[in-house]
Amino acid sequence: MASAPADGHFNPMTGVGKYLESQGHDVRWYATTHYADKIRQMEMHHYPFTVAKNFLASNIDTDFPERQHIKNPIKKINWDIEHFFIARGPEYLEDMKAIKQEFDFDVLLCDNGFTGAVFAKYELGVPIVVLSILPLTESSRDLAPYGLGLTPARSIAGRLFHSGLRWLATNVLFKNSNKILHEILNRYDIPHERLSVFDLVCKKADILLQSGSPRFEYQRSDLSDNVRFIGGLLPYQPANGKKQWFADKITEYKNIVLVTQGTVEKDVSKLLVPALEAFKDDADTLLICTTGGSDTARLKKQYGQHNIIIEDFIAFKDVMPFCDVYISNGGYGGVLLGIEHRLPLVVAGVHEGKNEICARIGYFNYGVNLKTERPSPPQLRKAVNEVLMNPLYKNAVEHLAEELETYQPNQLVEQYIYEVLDRQPNKPSTKTPVQVMAEMSI
Repeated sequence: MASAPADGHFNPMTGVGKYLESQGHDVRWYATTHYADKIRQMEMHHYPFTVAKNFLASNIDTDFPERQHIKNPIKKINWDIEHFFIARGPEYLEDMKAIKQEFDFDVLLCDNGFTGAVFAKYELGVPIVVLSILPLTESSRDLAPYGLGLTPARSIAGRLFHSGLRWLATNVLFKNSNKILHEILNRYDIPHERLSVFDLVCKKADILLQSGSPRFEYQRSDLSDNVRFIGGLLPYQPANGKKQWFADKITEYKNIVLVTQGTVEKDVSKLLVPALEAFKDDADTLLICTTGGSDTARLKKQYGQHNIIIEDFIAFKDVMPFCDVYISNGGYGGVLLGIEHRLPLVVAGVHEGKNEICARIGYFNYGVNLKTERPSPPQLRKAVNEVLMNPLYKNAVEHLAEELETYQPNQLVEQYIYEVLDRQPNKPSTKTPVQVMAEMSI
């Protein structure tokens, strides 16, 4: 197993990793040393980045100090693509060569941000099974380019506009990034068909296992045959003996709202403070705020109202069953957990691909997309009230949750690995995703 050095890429894979190990497979991790403690706690073998630059996405400005001087957003995106993804591929290959001499692995299971995948396939000759831990990044003639957070066009003019955007993305916005990618692949004689950085791993995967389900994805007439939906991937949760979280205040309020912005986003002024301002002293609403460890003590001191609970961390499985609405900046794992707990959402996220997640939430009526990183307190109050009062959102989330419940993600990953290795006669259904989505009424 291998993952890009980012929490949102590593954490969703931990549950399936432990499951595969429990089924008797020899599972070993190739990952940044920043995850050494987590891998040790899972009692799994860890191969650290050695030749590959050892960094973590949440520390990117520290690990790459030159990045802070890039102000132009397009230049910064291209810089991130080049240094976080493209440049690391050959380094990952050198590490994996050394690993394979010691551990002759049969298959590489990695996330779709791990650019070592194509090198493993063509240079090491191992099949690659890719876990897509974001909404599907593969480009489509039916959609705008990934990363802009645009929903499918409903008119001929809109489709023509999106076609122009696709040309612009390939030939202008990401031209330099794609050129660098192709030059590196050419040095290794790896066929690339001039695929973009967003498409390369998706298209080259022997199987791409998409976290989520068809109801959370836009219709695509040209979806690749290697794509399989597997439901929501959940992080590994060790049995720690801790008492399940509960607060007596839960019984005192008509509405319970959960707000969090994950552990990567440290600026609490973006979402947490506006939510606290929006609902402080609300007689009907209990606001539960988890900070991920950012400014918890200060926020507790500033917002001591009876209807507010602020903690570093509360397990979602403990708190979500009591909640009515989930306010999020759009992290994919948290969003899927919220949906599995049948929580309609209010989302406010733009960067790091969160605009794509938030766009789908709004498009499919799973909640309200505020289309900003910094919502105002009135915006949040209005959106939460809309979600509470309009049954459209709750009903849509219920249908999606029911669909997610039909999947057994860990078992499906194992079965598809067997399929790639051609070692199991009883294989899962290979009905193409296009057929599945065409049969649905979304």
